[in-house]
Amino acid sequence: MTQRPQSTVAAPASVPARAPEPEPERRRLDRRLAGIGAGGGVLSGLLGVGGGLVMVPLLVLRAGYRQREAHAMSLGAIIPISLASVVTYGVAGEVRVAYAAALTIGSVVGARLGAGLLARIRERPLKIVFGLFLAVVAVVLVFK
Repeated sequence: MTQRPQSTVAAPASVPARAPEPEPERRRLDRRLAGIGAGGGVLSGLLGVGGGLVMVPLLVLRAGYRQREAHAMSLGAIIPISLASVVTYGVAGEVRVAYAAALTIGSVVGARLGAGLLARIRERPLKIVFGLFLAVVAVVLVFK
């Protein structure tokens, strides 16, 4: 039996695996979401709207989310937006705590009911109801 000569070349040192770079589309989408969030945050702080009235349409039209997903994402963004705004307004002495507490109680109950409906309603009727709501709000604001 012939022995094979031992190799004098050392095995390559193990190189830690690098995480794959996010694909370009994902980075564009993340920038788009950050922009939508920034717009929603500015309008929320300035006008008291932002989640549903700004983010939902932009998530559907610009980021390609389905209506239900856009509503759910917008609802998830409301808590930090609200906290940032309430701290800013609170420091300025503009928050009436008793009124805010009453609104909070009603909002929590209403949000639970609305989220339950959101889970059951089909996509097309949801878009129609949401679009009609936006149109009615726009008309009322213009003429009030």
